[in-house]
Amino acid sequence: MYNPSHSNYYWSFIKQEIYMLTPESIQSLAEVWYRKLDVHAPMVEVLPMLADEGLEMVFPEATVYGYAGFEGWFQRVIRIFFDEVHTVKSTEAVINGDTAVVKVVVKWEASVWNAPDAYSKRITLDAYQTWDVKVGPNGSPIITRYTVDDLKYYEGSATL
Repeated sequence: MYNPSHSNYYWSFIKQEIYMLTPESIQSLAEVWYRKLDVHAPMVEVLPMLADEGLEMVFPEATVYGYAGFEGWFQRVIRIFFDEVHTVKSTEAVINGDTAVVKVVVKWEASVWNAPDAYSKRITLDAYQTWDVKVGPNGSPIITRYTVDDLKYYEGSATL
């Protein structure tokens, strides 16, 4: 016999499963995030990966807040760097329910040209970062805080 209270329990359980953070969902977030940065994806593709309310992003050159702050930063850097390749080396997440603190290591390669230089320069480094992540409104992980902790340049790399 159908019991509505059992149905509600079942669907709340299923909803809980869908909306939980996992190491795999966080790894996927990092990989998709960097793929979108590599191709200088439109904001409509990037912003859903970030929390607008309370978003803080700490870069070596600036700290920005919310969608507007990120978009200003992103529009500036995509006009400086090209031929970018991000390779996620590791993500280590400490998950606490619907939030997580994630240590990310990403290899970043990018070219930069500064006028009047005759040639562009190649930057290759490992960026050590800490992200705060939460479950977003659509059930996917989103970044609420993004901090670049350290940059370690490869031998022969240009520097920022």
